[in-house]
Amino acid sequence: MTYQTRRRAATFMGYLIFFLTVAVTVTVALAAFVLVNRHSGGNTPVIVITMIVVIGLLSALCTVADLIRRRIMVDRPVRKILDATERIAAGDFSVHLVATHSYERYDDYDLIMENLNIMAAELSRSEILKADFVSNVSHELKTPLTIIRNYLSLLERDNLDADSRKKYMETVREATGRLSDLITNILKLNKMENRKIAPEPEEIKLHDMLANSILQYEEIIDRKGLELCCELEEVTLHSDPGYLEIVWNNLISNAVKFTEAGGRIGVFLNREGDKVIVKVTDTGCGISPEVGARIFDKFYQGDTSHAGEGNGLGLALVKKVIDVLGGEISVESEVGRGSTFTIVLKDLKNVP
Repeated sequence: MTYQTRRRAATFMGYLIFFLTVAVTVTVALAAFVLVNRHSGGNTPVIVITMIVVIGLLSALCTVADLIRRRIMVDRPVRKILDATERIAAGDFSVHLVATHSYERYDDYDLIMENLNIMAAELSRSEILKADFVSNVSHELKTPLTIIRNYLSLLERDNLDADSRKKYMETVREATGRLSDLITNILKLNKMENRKIAPEPEEIKLHDMLANSILQYEEIIDRKGLELCCELEEVTLHSDPGYLEIVWNNLISNAVKFTEAGGRIGVFLNREGDKVIVKVTDTGCGISPEVGARIFDKFYQGDTSHAGEGNGLGLALVKKVIDVLGGEISVESEVGRGSTFTIVLKDLKNVP
């Protein structure tokens, strides 16, 4: 029996009990009137006084019965709910209410309690994520700022040779670039999570877009001696090119970064029915199942040996973009054997 069916049944039973209570009360009052009238010989004052007493007693009995019902069925769960909401409002998200009835007999109050438990758990999780986010942002901002400060101090030396000066300037430039990327990604994530920017679909030749994204990494691919395998079927779809650039740049950049010299990376594109599938593969370090479960979390870095090359926001941003575009992303990986990221896109041409 569904909750709605149980609720209708409970409502019907409530009306039925109310009707029977009124009917019994009226019946008892009429019976009392008949008996008093018969035994008093029609004595009006006696009848009136007796009926006032009988009606008063019946009303008191009904009031007490309703008071007990309200104390048990209304006041008790309402008090529990109010106490829980006060604790939540005060910042205590450890609230957990126990339903009054078993699941198959849930009423509205039990359902409210369950929803409060879910809300408290989500608020607790959000609070933890917020604290982690602030901590991670502070750390990520501090690292490049420390580098910039230290190397600027070195650049102030009068006896610094030209080669060292050039090297230090390059380090400062890289640190400022990393800082700029971090702030840009944080702003993008924040806008996406608050739905402040919506995709603007246009017709895209996806094979050309992917080819151009790969060409941006041609120099480093050649320098590392990586084998590049591309199979790009001609595919046209409607989507947001700016959003997709974020996806391809992050995935291809990671494939290049995490693949050792002499390894292999691949980009594959094909259409299967109404789905467009893109795969980015590499023969890099790979990730464990534990890391794979958190790979799309903000600031999470599975391979700390490359921690200095990113800020842990890239894949979180990719996941958010894919969600906004209504697609799917998954990863298959094995430690020491590489990773395959699979993206399934849908055409946004007829999506409102």
